[in-house]
Order: sequence, then C-alpha cells, then structure tokens
Amino acid sequence: MAETVMVIEDDALIRDMVMQFLACEGFTPVGARNGEEALHQLREDHIHPAVILLDLMMPVMNGWQFRARQLQDPALAGIPVIVMSALDDDDVPAEAHISKPFKIDVLLDAVSRLAPSSSTLRQQGSRASIAAVLSLAHGNPAKRGGGHSSA
Repeated sequence: MAETVMVIEDDALIRDMVMQFLACEGFTPVGARNGEEALHQLREDHIHPAVILLDLMMPVMNGWQFRARQLQDPALAGIPVIVMSALDDDDVPAEAHISKPFKIDVLLDAVSRLAPSSSTLRQQGSRASIAAVLSLAHGNPAKRGGGHSSA
C-alpha cells in the first residue's frame, strides 16, 4: 500500500504540483491549506501520514504553530516533518529542511528517505511521469491559472 504524505501549503499551485509529483512517485498525497486544517484532518479525519511536508508562512495557523501543536500531541508527535520554506529557519524541529524554490528531486528524495517502503515504486522509472506532469503544467497555462484567462 502506498505511503500517505501530507502537504501543508497555503499556495494552491505549489500544493497541487507537489501532490501531483508525489502521486506520480507512488505516494498517496493529502493536502491542507494551513496548520489548523491539517490538525483537523489528522485528528478528526484520522489521516495517518508517513511524513508531513510543512510550509512555515501561512495564514490561520502557520508552520511554527502547527509544529508546536503536533509535538504536544502524543498521537501526532512521531510523524516526521520536512520543512519546505523560503525562510532560512532551522529553529523549527524537523527531520529535514528544504529551501524554496526547491528541486523536486531533492524533495522526493527526502520524502523517500522518511517513507522508505514506497522507494521501490520510485525505482521503477516514474520520473517519466513527472516529466509528463511538468509538460502538461507548462503546456496548459489556463489550468495553472485556475481555468480563467485574462483578456
């Protein structure tokens, strides 16, 4: 069974693209727009991710607040976190820190190290699928812009 990866990111384009890359690599991605939404999914919807990708600067509940609450909850504290942020903030306790903008290979390698049971799927040549996702994203500007074109 594919490992679940939670992506906590307020930027819809980044969140959706990371989730598409993860799906192409054989993971089951789950997205949240902020820390509060993520905590709700973890606690109320009983989502059990193998790893959490966490942005820091978000409205409602930011990454620092989410991580503090996660570490205070014994049921959630053991879930590894990869911080992905434009800020150079190593003060947030996490298994890895990845600076934005990041190369998708760096992010996927970090996720695979923390969710190793899915690494066999990654070794079966799914990079071609990622290239296809990228070409679709770049070839369809209306989709990237939410389906609306400006006149």
